[in-house]
Amino acid sequence: MTWLVTGGAGYIGAHVVRALLEADLPAVVVDDLSSGHREFVPPGVAFLGGSILDGAHLLRTFHDHDVTGVIHVAGFKYAGVSVQRPLHTYEQNVDGTTVLLASMQEAGIDRIVFSSSAAVYGTPDVDLVTEDTAKAPQSPYGESKLIGEWLLRDQQVAAGLRHTSLRYFNVVGSGYRDVFDTSPHNLFPLVFDALVEGRVPTINGDDYPTPDGTNVRDYVHVADIAAAHVEAAQRLDAGEPLEAAYNLGSGDGISVREIMDAVARVTGVAFDPVVGPRRPGDPPRIVASGELAARDLDWRMRHSLDEMVASAWEARKASGGVGAS
Repeated sequence: MTWLVTGGAGYIGAHVVRALLEADLPAVVVDDLSSGHREFVPPGVAFLGGSILDGAHLLRTFHDHDVTGVIHVAGFKYAGVSVQRPLHTYEQNVDGTTVLLASMQEAGIDRIVFSSSAAVYGTPDVDLVTEDTAKAPQSPYGESKLIGEWLLRDQQVAAGLRHTSLRYFNVVGSGYRDVFDTSPHNLFPLVFDALVEGRVPTINGDDYPTPDGTNVRDYVHVADIAAAHVEAAQRLDAGEPLEAAYNLGSGDGISVREIMDAVARVTGVAFDPVVGPRRPGDPPRIVASGELAARDLDWRMRHSLDEMVASAWEARKASGGVGAS
């Protein structure tokens, strides 16, 4: 029972690959390395460079590696940039998923775990987001993820596809010293970059209606995210029922100011963040319930805030990107 991980050389995908191996589930990776890193793929795991838009490449991979299921993490993941590059976003995330599903059907592969996103909800007006919260994506990225969920739903009706989608929020931390978040847009890399370069990190707005005036978000550890993917894959392998989608949230948010305080504690670099203007469209609070995933996917928060920050910092230092603190 070999699982193909699309995007398995990326930050999240590489954690999924390693979690599969730790569960004694063989894995193979397809990644075009547009944002992934070949060195993130552990030794012994077959790496097939290439795009999920190449159906022939996918079919060869399925055949050559006896693939029985797919964990689909690949995609263009930058929500803000997707507004400037909508066609590219739809090509990678919608066309790519369509080609993948068509190739799976041709190869007789009937199970998939899809990496979705909190972006399908847009800016919810509820204190706690559940799977039933209205979907109102506000970027081509969010729209493309919602369309991906629809494609899986429709393919279930048409071809008996067994599937689930995992919607996660702010993924941080590291489970391995040689895998770290390299996104130029995510909070942790931005803060670490600033400290390494001798700059003071910036908070975008401190006048929100939250306890300390800064945005509250749902931060979850990447290793916990990976574990949920593996649990979903195992349940699909066992023929057990799954919901169409699950939120992987903490149920309790953390503010940007709290993140900054934790970074200072963990790194030993004292700083007082610069407060800049709000970013347009930034909601005060987005926090999700993980109750459904806890019921079905053994989902839980296994790491404290300081542990999330420390694991990310240690992996970043080990990468050679920063000096020892």
